[in-house]
Formats: sequence, C-alpha cells, structure tokens
Amino acid sequence: MSPPGAAPLAALPLGAVLAGGTGSRLGGAKAIAPLAGRPLISYPLAALTAAGIEAMVVAKEETELPPLAAEVVREPGEPRHPLAGILAALRHAGERPLVVLACDMPLAEPALLAALAAAPEPLVVPAPGGRPQPLQARYSAVLVPALEEALAREEPLRRTVAALAPRLLGDAELARFGDPDRFLLNVNDAGDLRRAESLLHP
Repeated sequence: MSPPGAAPLAALPLGAVLAGGTGSRLGGAKAIAPLAGRPLISYPLAALTAAGIEAMVVAKEETELPPLAAEVVREPGEPRHPLAGILAALRHAGERPLVVLACDMPLAEPALLAALAAAPEPLVVPAPGGRPQPLQARYSAVLVPALEEALAREEPLRRTVAALAPRLLGDAELARFGDPDRFLLNVNDAGDLRRAESLLHP
C-alpha cells in the first residue's frame, strides 16, 4: 500500500534501456563499449535517473552487461528485433507509463524523458525533421496487441509506429529541450563514439 499522499505505483513511470542488439558495427557488446571511461549503457540509465524515472535494462540472455544497480529483464532470444525488447518492457511495466531508450543513446536529455513519461497519449515519439525516433519514446500497455502482431510479422519498427498514429514531437517542441542532433544521437560505430565523447567534453 502506498504511503498517504504518494502516487499509486501504476501512475509512476518506468524507463527501459534496451540492450538486446548485437552491436556488430561496434565490434559487439555495445552496452559495455567505453565512452569517456564509462560503459555506454551507463549514460541512458543516468539520464532516466536524472529525470526521476525508475530505470531497468532489457537485454537478451547472452547480452554482456557491466555491473548494474538497475533491474535486468531478459527478452526472448528470437527474433532479434527491437519490438522484442519493447514488448518485454511493456509486459514488465504493466499499467505504468513506459519510456523506452536505446542503450546507444548516451546524450538523452532528462527533461525530454520526463515530458515523455508525463504525456497522456499512449505513443509519443520525437520526430526531428519529420523522422520518428521510436527508440527514445513513450509506450503504453494498450499498444501490446498491435505490437505483438507487428513482431509476428517482423515488421520494421518505424512502419509499426507510423501505423499506430503516434503523437509526433516536431522540431518546435523538441527545441525546448536543446539540440535534437545531440540528445537523439545514436552510437552505431567508432566514429559515433568519438562524436559523443566530443559532445560530452567540448
């Protein structure tokens, strides 16, 4: 039972850092790739914490992870698709609002994550320049049936998201949180790691 005045658990947002990818362009083990002396995954976890959002990690059984204080939820081994991680996170979250964040987005802006968590719509996706970024977005339990069907078809994630009529955050809304090229930076290879480090330590 919640203490008097406390928000019920179902209303408290949960953040899921997705770490189930192979990281092949980074030589594998993306979550532990070093960025400025810390594992890459530590940055999105810290951003969620700074946003006041309880954080967990969703990964495959064989995913190599550094020591973590966050709970680790294991997604199925197959298929290898981002929807597998999103669905595992949604099932774990139950009715709680869920913010999904890829482990290779180290410069996520806590204020944006908090705004995503507080949004009333079931699916809210940043879309700089009209390009949706579904791996830093807000999902809700009501989406599970449609996402399960899309995963069974192994449909591309962006196509799935577009079909669900999300609320898209355009350039004007995103500008309130800083530079989208920074907070939506996705680290896929060594060049991206170097860019992220230069932005962390200009």
